[in-house]
Amino acid sequence: MSSSSSSSKNSSASSSALSKRPLDPITRTALRYTISPREYELLHQYLISRAPQQVKKRTPNPPRYEKITRTGSESGDYNVSAVRAAFRVFAGTYVGLKSWEVVMRKLASTRGEAAKAKVQGKVYKHPNARIALSFSTILLFHRLLHRFFRRLRASLLENTAESFRRRNPRVSHLLTSKYTPAVGASLAGFFLGVAPSDQLRMTIAIYLLTRSLEFGYNALEANGYFWRSKEEGGSGKPWWFGTWLIMPFACGQLLHAFVFDRDCFPESYGRFILKRSPEYIQLRPAGYVSEGRPWPGTFDIVDALAELSKLRWPAFVSPILFPSTKQTLPSGLALAKVGPITAPAHPGLRHTSCALLHPHDPSCARTYLKYWFAAFPAVAKFFTLIYGAFALLAYKRLLKDPGPFLNKLSKRILRMALFITGAIGTSWGSICFFSNFLPRSTLPTQRWFLGGFLGGLWAYAARDGERSNFLYSARVSIDSTWKVGRKRGWWRGVQGGDVLVFVASLALVNVVYETRPAAVTGPMVRKGVSMLRGEGWVDRVGGGGERDTKVDSDEEARKEK
Repeated sequence: MSSSSSSSKNSSASSSALSKRPLDPITRTALRYTISPREYELLHQYLISRAPQQVKKRTPNPPRYEKITRTGSESGDYNVSAVRAAFRVFAGTYVGLKSWEVVMRKLASTRGEAAKAKVQGKVYKHPNARIALSFSTILLFHRLLHRFFRRLRASLLENTAESFRRRNPRVSHLLTSKYTPAVGASLAGFFLGVAPSDQLRMTIAIYLLTRSLEFGYNALEANGYFWRSKEEGGSGKPWWFGTWLIMPFACGQLLHAFVFDRDCFPESYGRFILKRSPEYIQLRPAGYVSEGRPWPGTFDIVDALAELSKLRWPAFVSPILFPSTKQTLPSGLALAKVGPITAPAHPGLRHTSCALLHPHDPSCARTYLKYWFAAFPAVAKFFTLIYGAFALLAYKRLLKDPGPFLNKLSKRILRMALFITGAIGTSWGSICFFSNFLPRSTLPTQRWFLGGFLGGLWAYAARDGERSNFLYSARVSIDSTWKVGRKRGWWRGVQGGDVLVFVASLALVNVVYETRPAAVTGPMVRKGVSMLRGEGWVDRVGGGGERDTKVDSDEEARKEK
């Protein structure tokens, strides 16, 4: 008994000696910037406490860890927390991008596309590391700048700084504004320039631009700048007004770019449209024999329509009625490729566009009706699979009350299917409509924008709950418009212009979040902005989440003042 007790005492003494052994500065700094005391406590509770005895002996307990990693000042703790968060963003972003790159390379190799893959534009060194470094430095300096300008504003509002305010009224007014911390922190957005200047950086800038404009509009609407509410004696917002009004303009621009500037149009968007255009895009018949004239591809048909627009929509000369005519189509390489479609076209057709879009039926209205019967079930099935998969994430609500849940899901699927089917069909059908009711020389190329505009009006059917989809189309349209403008020389790009847009958009988001947090829609978005500002995972509207940084009460009071 005495020997066992003495051995246990020796082991405990050695364990305490190991745990209390002083750490060198490098190890202490590495621990401080790797894991916080609270996180270490959770790690010790769920993992280290269940580890083998040798591991327990060599690891300090949570109070000891908190003592050795304490910086001794609140400012030091804040800076360490900011660096720790930035380091994690860098590691997470880099690992995520690298994993995505490996997965896409594997998929390309299985499809036999590895040899066909080509890098367009500039080739950057270490793009994943640069993107990760950009995101992490934005987070780090946004936190540090926000805290710096907030403390600077509070110190300038003190009575001791009255003489400085009298000597420098303009500078004092600028630095003591309640918007100064929000705008000053946004200067961290310039670190987006660390990332490669490619499509990803432009997409990020456009995304933040659209979200900031959305939040700014919400704030202005809440403050009554557009219309007065009924409680204030006004008529309120019109019943027809909503985000869906973006879609006519976005669809018009995208359809025009799809026809004339396809290199400035997202390829996936084009494939989606062409796959869901039955009756208008003529696919190769099953028994077709080429005889030296291959069947035109889907994009060949689009190129031929663009050529017809530039030729001011010529009339159709049927080879069946005029077999002796050597050339029934206008000259041009694009039109020569679609000869297998227009050669056997119905002789009752009057317009070459109709002979290309629906060669076997002389009635444009009947073709449009047949399109609906053919396209709507397929589009509804597509959105059933998409929305049904996302609905499984809310299986608890489904099990709790399946009736209303399925009813709401079905309505959303049908409305979205109605919108997409109507938008695509109306865009194609409008070409026949314009050919029949407008003179040939009236808006020959602008008809595509008008046709897309009419198709985008179908967004009214899906106006409820589809704001994210409408804003996505707006972002795609903005990106396409910018590329078309540069291609045609409408404007010249400014070096780092996407970074400037990102900084301005970030400033607008910060200002809106500072003055009216409810205008920043989405609790996760508000928590993300709070985390970016160093206030913790907090929703200032809902009150959920926890703070990971302390704010002095006197500093908050000065801020409110």
